[in-house]
Amino acid sequence: MKPTAATIAAVQLPDGGIPWQADGHLDPWNHVEAAMGLDVAGLHAEAEAAYDWLARTQRPDGSWAAEYRDGEVALSTMDTNFTAYVAVGVRHHFLVNGDPSFVARLWPTVDRALDAVVRCQQPSGAVPWRADPGVRLVAGCSSIHHALLQAIALAAEMDRPRPRWELAARRLRAALVGKPELFTAKPHAMDWYYPVLGSVLTGADATERIADGWSRFVEPGMGVRCVHHEPWATGGETAELALTLATRGDRARAAALLDCVTRLRHDDGSYWTGYQFADEEFWPDERTTWTAGAVLLATAAVQGDAATHAVFGETS
Repeated sequence: MKPTAATIAAVQLPDGGIPWQADGHLDPWNHVEAAMGLDVAGLHAEAEAAYDWLARTQRPDGSWAAEYRDGEVALSTMDTNFTAYVAVGVRHHFLVNGDPSFVARLWPTVDRALDAVVRCQQPSGAVPWRADPGVRLVAGCSSIHHALLQAIALAAEMDRPRPRWELAARRLRAALVGKPELFTAKPHAMDWYYPVLGSVLTGADATERIADGWSRFVEPGMGVRCVHHEPWATGGETAELALTLATRGDRARAAALLDCVTRLRHDDGSYWTGYQFADEEFWPDERTTWTAGAVLLATAAVQGDAATHAVFGETS
C-alpha cells in the first residue's frame, strides 16, 4: 500500500490539493477519494492537508467548483455530489485518527457543504446533478445519500443533530427506490452498484441488486466494465465494487476483483485508469490518483480496516 500512496502524495500540490495526475485538473470528489487512500496507507498528515484544502477553498454558499486547475477555478458550476462527499472523507479521517480536534475544525465545512446540497433537493426528493434541474443521476444521488448518512454520524459526534439532513436522506432514498423515472438512465456500472455502496439498498435488496447486474458488468479475469457494452475494464469501478462487497462481508469475491486490478498496476505503484481488453491496451493514457485511492480503500476493506468498514458498510 505504501508505494501506491506515495504516488498520490507525489502528485499532491503544496497547498494540499490532489489533482487527477501531475499537471492535471482537480475535482473535490476525487480529491477526497485520493485523501482516504492516503489515510489507509498511513499518510495521515498528507490526508489532513487535503481536508484543510477543502476548508480553505470552500465558497461562501458551502459549495466548491466542479473543477480546479493550477490553483484556479476551471469550471465554476456546483456539482452536488462533489460537494457532499467531504462528509465521507472527514468522518473516515476521524475514525482512522481518532482526533476530535480535527472534527471540530472541519465541522463548519461539512455543515455548510451539506446544507448547500440539501437546499438543492427537489420536492420529489431527488437532487439535481448540476445546473440543469432535469438531470438527476442514480450514482450521484446514491453518493449524496451516503454522504448524508456520514454527515449525520458526524453531527451526532459533535452533539449537533441535524434533523433536516435526516429528512433529506429519507426523501432521497424514497425517490431513488420508488421513483426511478426521475433519474437519468445510464449504462454505467456506477448506476448498478452505487445504490448498494451508498446504503440506498440494504439487506436482501442489496444482495439482489448485485446479483442482477453481475453478468452484465463483471468481465471474468478483467474486472468491472465501466460501461456494460464496452470492452473496457476500469480500476476505479472494479475497486469500488470490491469495496462494496468487502464491507458487506463478501471478501472472497472482493479479493478476486482486486486480483484483476493488478493488471493496471504500474511499476511505481500507481494505477492506469483502465484496460481496453479487445485492443489489449491501457486506456486512456493516464494513471489517476483517484484510481489509486479506490484501490487502497478496497484493499483496506478486504483486510478488515475498521474505519473503512464503518464508513462504507451498510447503514440502515
